[in-house]
Amino acid sequence: MTEMLSFKDVELYYDHVYALKGVSIHVDQGETVALIGANGAGKSSILRAITGLAKVKSGSVHFMGSRIDTLSASDIVARGIAMVPEGRRVFPFMTVKDNLLMGAFIRADKAGIRNTLDSVLERFPRLKERYTQPAGTLSGGEQQMMVIGRALMTKPKLLLLDEPSLGIAPKLVQDIARSIVAINRDEGVSVLLVEQNSRMALSISNRTYAMTTGKVVISGNSKELLHDDRIRAAYLGGEIVGAA
Repeated sequence: MTEMLSFKDVELYYDHVYALKGVSIHVDQGETVALIGANGAGKSSILRAITGLAKVKSGSVHFMGSRIDTLSASDIVARGIAMVPEGRRVFPFMTVKDNLLMGAFIRADKAGIRNTLDSVLERFPRLKERYTQPAGTLSGGEQQMMVIGRALMTKPKLLLLDEPSLGIAPKLVQDIARSIVAINRDEGVSVLLVEQNSRMALSISNRTYAMTTGKVVISGNSKELLHDDRIRAAYLGGEIVGAA
């Protein structure tokens, strides 16, 4: 497989408190890779470092062979990386349509934008039903579908998802999990998924990194890790299954 993202020996601090200490991960082209762990483990900090929202102290981040940790967040988006942030971050008084079109702000190909919009609405029929509604009137699950659709409007090569199941009803969590699988499979978009629902993350990814306190402690094939006693004890105890 061709390596798409290389995140090597990265250290990241907030003030004088370290968030990442010598973390290395990679995502190959066409893969879905999961990051699991408790709050404060450093999962979201990896996404912030990739997208330029947090500057690394040492180490490097490369995408498609080029170093990106020295670039601005807007330049990184233009390279083909899109993030769906934790907590959805919708524009509540704008319609679903306008929220989706905000994702195409870096594009100038009107016909291509229209085609992508049609594809998003086909993938998420609920959004088509609520196309002219203000985004603030949607349920949490519907808003999550919308922000994933908004990220897809950038035509990303790599999609970063930060806790997409957080605060979502179990039935819609299953729908979102299936959508992530379909986006990766049908559109060839690589995915880096941050999740506290470890069972869901392991079920829909190719490889997984398990984190505690700013470090990767276990990594490997997701299907194998589902049956790993260390993962079962530390990350799967008492979880609700989020995806089939």
